[in-house]
Amino acid sequence: MIALPKEDYEGKTVIWPSYIDSQVPRSRGRKVSLSHAVPAPTVDEIVRAARELGLDPVVEERPYPRLWYQVRARVVVAKRFGRTGTIKAIADKVRELRR
Repeated sequence: MIALPKEDYEGKTVIWPSYIDSQVPRSRGRKVSLSHAVPAPTVDEIVRAARELGLDPVVEERPYPRLWYQVRARVVVAKRFGRTGTIKAIADKVRELRR
């Protein structure tokens, strides 16, 4: 686990698995439409997708605030396509990698 200093988050965005999980409703934190979302994405899948997109992923062990009781991690990536575009690109890449 690596925790980045606050100033190192500039130009980056945080991706929680819940952001692209089709089993999580929007009210619980999903950020993409169901057409982009994937069921139960893992941190490893997100890291692999981010690497293939050239987004320099860094994994941090932190609980997602809305689902604090679940032990999960987040992935910090470069924000190349804007925040929403980056999340959608990762979700689409995870879907592609599962095929």
